[in-house]
Amino acid sequence: MDWRDYIYTNPDIGFGKPIFRGTRIKVEFVLNLLEAGWTQEEIEESYPGIAGSHLQAAKLFAASV
Repeated sequence: MDWRDYIYTNPDIGFGKPIFRGTRIKVEFVLNLLEAGWTQEEIEESYPGIAGSHLQAAKLFAASV
C-alpha cells in the first residue's frame, strides 16, 4: 500500500496539514485517536469517511516522516 493514495496536503484545507483524500479529516487527528486507545471500529463509526485502509495509510505515513 502506498499511503499517498489516501493522504495529501492542500493549503486551503486544514492549514495545509496532511488530510485523507475525499475528507477534511486530518491524519494527525486520527493518529491521536489511535494513540488515545480508540479502536478501528470506534473511529469508523464516529467518522464514516474513514475506513480501515485509511488507518493503515496513516500508520505508514507516520512511519515515513
